Amino acid sequence: MNAPMHWRIGGLMSLPNHQDQNTPQRFVVLDTETTGLEPSQGNRIIEVAGVEILGRRLSGESFHAYLNPNRESEPGALEKHGLTSEFLSDKPAFTEVADHLIEFIRGAVLIIHNAPFDVGFLNHEFRLSNRPVLSEVCPPPMDSLLMARELHPGKRNTLDALCERYGVDNSRRTYHGALLDAELLADVYLAMTRGQESLVMDLEPTQATALTEDASGVRRAIPLLIVPASAEELDEHARILAGLEKASKGECIWLHQYTSAS
Repeated sequence: MNAPMHWRIGGLMSLPNHQDQNTPQRFVVLDTETTGLEPSQGNRIIEVAGVEILGRRLSGESFHAYLNPNRESEPGALEKHGLTSEFLSDKPAFTEVADHLIEFIRGAVLIIHNAPFDVGFLNHEFRLSNRPVLSEVCPPPMDSLLMARELHPGKRNTLDALCERYGVDNSRRTYHGALLDAELLADVYLAMTRGQESLVMDLEPTQATALTEDASGVRRAIPLLIVPASAEELDEHARILAGLEKASKGECIWLHQYTSAS
């Protein structure tokens, strides 16, 4: 079988979508860098990247583009990503890569850290380019930040903090970069869900996720952590219920429910 073709234009790398009924559900870990915090204030995407997960493995397929926003980055944003106007001056506009991005992510479940931010910017760019918004192209995205907060309440759940927590090497992350951050988040996501393959892989999103909708209307799919009881744990559970049944003189409702469910 021939490997899929990679091609580049102005820093763009894209591959053809290959989803079919015989392949597992595609996941694309996606990240963006922007000129500022609010698209409503004229800020634009200057870098977008996605890496594909297929069958709980990084497939090696990815999308990456630097973009010319035709404006300066805000000082705070420039300090984080380091992408100067001079560097971006010869890069394509978003509208030039929009179709290739849509082709790459179409039908995939997007995994995004702080999804409302990236989704808001992407939908803004798609509208400016007269392209369909994400909800018309993909299932609801999974917000890895919300997922991390559920798993680690009260702790820092930035990408750097998660890399440290799960032993993911982020030593190259001197600046925020969409491609590197997507690669790091993919490793973090796989580590967070290790041993929980039944959560999402090879299943439709609604079969193994809970959907939430925030005030902005962004729907987010959160993996449900399902840990089946072992045979020993089931035996111990039955033993405890039998003791309760004896102590309550046959009135242990949990035992009756457990027996009927079995």
